[in-house]
Amino acid sequence: MERSAIFVDAGYLFAQGSTALTGNKVARAKLSLSARSVIEELKAFCSTKAPGSLLRIYWYDGIRPGAAMSADQTAIADMDDIKLRLGFINGQGQQKGVDSLIVTDLIELARQRAISEVVLLSGDEDVRVGVQIAQNYGVRVHLLGIHPARGSQSPTLRQEADTTSEWDKLTVEKFLSLRSVHQPAMTAIAASPAKAAVPAAETADDDNGLIIAAACSFVADLQEADLQAIEIFWKDNRGVPPEFDGRLLAQTAEKISRRLEKAEMRVLRSRFREEVLKRREG
Repeated sequence: MERSAIFVDAGYLFAQGSTALTGNKVARAKLSLSARSVIEELKAFCSTKAPGSLLRIYWYDGIRPGAAMSADQTAIADMDDIKLRLGFINGQGQQKGVDSLIVTDLIELARQRAISEVVLLSGDEDVRVGVQIAQNYGVRVHLLGIHPARGSQSPTLRQEADTTSEWDKLTVEKFLSLRSVHQPAMTAIAASPAKAAVPAAETADDDNGLIIAAACSFVADLQEADLQAIEIFWKDNRGVPPEFDGRLLAQTAEKISRRLEKAEMRVLRSRFREEVLKRREG
């Protein structure tokens, strides 16, 4: 039976994808992924390398223990033909356990004769043993990298693969982009008698206005792929998705020149939801 599967190391995709876009690795929080576009691109590539039907796409990513899935992870998991596999992210922000999941699935599918061809988007040396064993079962492995692939993939992994290919910047731009980061205007706050004399109620009203403005500005900067991912996230979760929440709080705290109180956080997150819904409806 001619049947293929696609294996995607999301950590590699984000890290090397950002390098292809900007020349340097960019923090994942600053990147926006169009889940639908990347899946379409993967399927199109697979059709050129692997004849027959596609079994499914395996998407490997990390998550902090006890944390909710991010909006883009939820969007990926919600799509047809996708199986999301999650390792974990440690205290140093390092992805752990993902390579072992890739190796295990690769070997098991090959052993069960469930697949004959594999497209592997990864660069880690640790998955090479899975490639070797799958090949022993007759599976052909097509290694896909992101430019410059030779600088981002293990040389021995590339040598082990049956074929090697790479996506260039133009391809990556179809599904990955830099998020617009709103930079609030910084206002110097002098500790003057006049400032000290402002009634607390007036100060609270001013801060509340800044908090609402911060939420509106933040949502206005979101890309369409972000909005789609948030909408899917809200099908099974509440609140602001974790990859947006930290930045939203930080940018708002910068606007009001202090940390937000719990009641203010509720106002901010509530307004975030309202603004997202407005954009989706408009």
